[in-house]
Amino acid sequence: MSFYSDFAPYYELVFPFREQVYSFLKEYAGSSAAEVLDAGCGPGHYCGMFLRDGFRATGIDLDQMMIDAASVAYPQGVFRCMDIAAIASLKSSFQLIYSIGNVLAHLQFEQLSTFLGDVYAALEIGGYWIFQVVNWDYLLTMKEYIFPIKTISAGSTTLRRCYSHITPAEVIFEVKLIFEGKTVLSERTQLYPLTSEAFILLHQAAGFSLEGVYSGFDKSMFRSDRDSGLIMVFTKR
Repeated sequence: MSFYSDFAPYYELVFPFREQVYSFLKEYAGSSAAEVLDAGCGPGHYCGMFLRDGFRATGIDLDQMMIDAASVAYPQGVFRCMDIAAIASLKSSFQLIYSIGNVLAHLQFEQLSTFLGDVYAALEIGGYWIFQVVNWDYLLTMKEYIFPIKTISAGSTTLRRCYSHITPAEVIFEVKLIFEGKTVLSERTQLYPLTSEAFILLHQAAGFSLEGVYSGFDKSMFRSDRDSGLIMVFTKR
C-alpha cells in the first residue's frame, strides 16, 4: 500500500478544499465547457468544482484509493489512476493543466523535463499550465527544515513534517500523523528539489512563456529568501 493510500482517510482533515485556490485556478480556465486536467488530483475536489461550474474535468493520481473516492464523489468527471509522468497517454488537449501540493517534487530531473514537454503538447494554444511547489530556493540553503506542527480537529489530529536531509540532488521528506494520541502514519519519501530559476529554464526549453510567479494563491510576490511556496503560471502561445 502506498503512502497516500495510508494517508487517504485523513487527507481532507489535513488538506481541506480551499476556495482561494480554486478561484486562482479558474481565472486561467477559460470559458465554461473548456477541458481542465488536475495532475495529482487526490480526492478530486478541485475537479468537482470545475464540473459544477460547467467545465469538463479530468483528474489523475497515482493512488487508487484517491481515484476511487473522486470517482464516487464526482461521477461526471474522468478520473484515472496513473503516474502524472504518463499524461501523454491521455491523448487529449486542455485549456488548463495544473498540479498543486508539491507533486512535481516527486519527479526526477529527466522525468520532469519529459513531463513538461508532454504538458506543452497537451495544452491548447493560449492554454495555461500552473504548478505549486515549496520554495526550494530558500530550503536549499539549509541542511534540515522542520515545518510548523499542524494541529486540526480540535487537537485530535497532529501532522509533523520535516526535510531531514537536504541536498541539491535530493531531499528526504519525513511525515508523521498522530490521531488521538496514536501514530497512524510514519513515512519517509525521496523528493527532488529545483530552484525557481531551474524551473524557468526547463519551461523555456519546453516552449512555454512565463505569465506569473507567486508565493501564494493570493498572488503575493514570490521572495526566494523567505519560507513560502512557489506558484508559477505558464502559457502556450
